[in-house]
Formats: sequence, C-alpha cells, structure tokens
Amino acid sequence: MRDKKDNATIDLPGFGQLPAHEAPEPAPEPQRRTRARKVALKQVQLELLEPTDATGLPVWTRDAGLDLTGLPIWAPDN
Repeated sequence: MRDKKDNATIDLPGFGQLPAHEAPEPAPEPQRRTRARKVALKQVQLELLEPTDATGLPVWTRDAGLDLTGLPIWAPDN
C-alpha cells in the first residue's frame, strides 16, 4: 500500500493557519555576548629526579651490578 499525503491534520484544531490578528509576533533576536578570553596557564619546567642530557633522557651511569647491556651480573654460587 502506498503512503499518500495526509491532509487530515489540517482539519484538527491547532494545525490550521492562524488569522492575521492572532498571529504571534516574531521572537526578538537573541543578544550576542562577547566571550571572555581564557587565559592560558603558565607552563613550568619540572625538575626530574635524575640528571638528563641534552635530549632529555637520563644520563647513562655505570652500575657495578649491571653489565654493559644493562643485564644483572650474577654472582657464582659457592
């Protein structure tokens, strides 16, 4: 079955056109407000716990318990 245009809603109260003397006045234009600019927070450089090099990576230090690859040195069992 095909849908056909429903003209029955025009006959219902409240759906017809209002007479010219009852037409509502157009709504006033909303007042435009200027937005306050958000002030950016000042960024602070945090100090790291370990000293770093120019790239920002921790400075490599030699540890007696590690070999050159960073793996632990196992003591022989006695």
